[in-house]
Amino acid sequence: MSEEDRGPFVDWALLGETPEAGAPAKLDLKDLKQQARQGQWSRSHALRCQAYRHLIGAVPCRAVTSDAAVYRDLMAGAAQKPASAFPLPDFVDDSPVPRYALRAEAVASVHRVLSCVAGQFPDISHCPTLPAVAALLLHFSGDEAACFELTGRLLACNDPGRRLLDQTYLAYRSSCMTFGDLATKHCPAAHKLVVGAARDAPEVYGDWQRWVLGDLPFGHAARVLDVFLVEGYKVLYRVALALLKLYRKHKAGAAAGGGAQPAPPPPQQEAAAAVREDIQAFVRNIGAAATPEKLLEKAFSIRLFSRKEIALLQAANERSLQQKGITVKQKRRNVQLSLNPDTFSSEIFTAKEMRDVWAWIPERFALCQPQLVFTTATHGCSLNRFYSHCEGYEPTLLLIRTTAGEVCGAFLSTDWEERKRGGNKLSFFGTGECFVFRMKPEMERYEWVVIRHPELASAVKTGGQEGSGEVGGQNSDGSSSLQQPERPAGELSPFLAARHFNLNSRNTSMFMAGSFDSIIVGGGEGNALYIDSELNHGRTGSCTTFDNPPLCSESFQVALLEVWGFQDTMAPE
Repeated sequence: MSEEDRGPFVDWALLGETPEAGAPAKLDLKDLKQQARQGQWSRSHALRCQAYRHLIGAVPCRAVTSDAAVYRDLMAGAAQKPASAFPLPDFVDDSPVPRYALRAEAVASVHRVLSCVAGQFPDISHCPTLPAVAALLLHFSGDEAACFELTGRLLACNDPGRRLLDQTYLAYRSSCMTFGDLATKHCPAAHKLVVGAARDAPEVYGDWQRWVLGDLPFGHAARVLDVFLVEGYKVLYRVALALLKLYRKHKAGAAAGGGAQPAPPPPQQEAAAAVREDIQAFVRNIGAAATPEKLLEKAFSIRLFSRKEIALLQAANERSLQQKGITVKQKRRNVQLSLNPDTFSSEIFTAKEMRDVWAWIPERFALCQPQLVFTTATHGCSLNRFYSHCEGYEPTLLLIRTTAGEVCGAFLSTDWEERKRGGNKLSFFGTGECFVFRMKPEMERYEWVVIRHPELASAVKTGGQEGSGEVGGQNSDGSSSLQQPERPAGELSPFLAARHFNLNSRNTSMFMAGSFDSIIVGGGEGNALYIDSELNHGRTGSCTTFDNPPLCSESFQVALLEVWGFQDTMAPE
């Protein structure tokens, strides 16, 4: 019996089985599709090993594809190092390695395999399902090198008509949109449930691949992989839709059984997060609702579901994302603020809290030092003094402490002097880099809603095609005091002003506004922050621009207000 057949990485006790004795059965190469659907390989670990080696070995790959020998050369001597020595690559997007009844030390093996994959496949930029795929393949590998080779062949497939694993953010994001389209058409009742509970179905559907490859228990995930290796990508869609149908049935049963009255709906972000966690918990415990056989039966019972339909939807969604400039996931480096204790002194923030907020600001300002521009403790409670001290500073950080001890604020991208462009009319200005936050009792940031949901906007073509008139506080000539660096084609830049986007509603671009009697941050069906002319009384509520809950008590008294500017430490004195 070969090393693969013995399953050296498998924790057989955790799996509830024992290694097979004697010579393994030989794989029948006839009608592999039927064998996979009927679960014939699940009866024998050795048989499944043979099936996987045959199926993946037959995948057409590019001419130069790293194999097991390459892995052994590169990773010689690395076997004794712990998983911490091999952090997961950025392209897995924080997806953990599922245990899948592997031995504890086998998790480190997956880390090593993925680390080598990152080096040998530098074109992969986004593949959150890869930890689960590698962990499953390790089950049926004799050593790490064999697992690396199997994983690498799936990634190196060069058959244009055969889709296996998404390897870019564009492909992954468009698959999430495609899943939403399929759910709307083929699972209308389940889709209605998600929309009603989360109010943000795209946010929930962003996890669909992880339901199948990551959250499903090993017995179910292995059966899905059997069919996936034979029939391809559409199997993942089918299984995820089946999980969604079963989830709806589960929720309907729970509702029929009675229980507590539903609580008032939480804000959209919190509602979506709660539904995501609920679906994830259901999938992880799917054994209580369906066996692997029942799950696949449900998946393949969906009618009028073709590979052509998927391909057309996927292509249309990719084009849509490209037109909106969404092709990569923006991920900033962690820049640590080094505060100068001789110049930093805040009555609202500790040094740690200022560092925490500094981690949120746009990266090009991260090396600046905070500079106190205005504080009611020194300059008094006057809106005129607020403007006179803050004009000329861009961007600024607004901090508020209420008489109840709550702390909140906003990062404001644009000079307050911009308010004068509207004359006596209150008009909004600013850019999509603005955000609001709360620090006490808990720390949370709320960005521009279009950053979280780019489908709300599409990039406007340049070359004189922009509309005229005032939009978001900008002049008809399109001028803006914020310098806008050149950006690569296809990159969504939140620091662009509202005029650079075709927004489905002006309510989603109301960043900041000021007049003689108030300052406002965030608009559209409410304001994130409203402060009166005496800088004494304020209000906070949900607003469309930031999709935020109230940042503190909805009506509050200002105990202290500070504004901080950004001092460029590299600039000549």
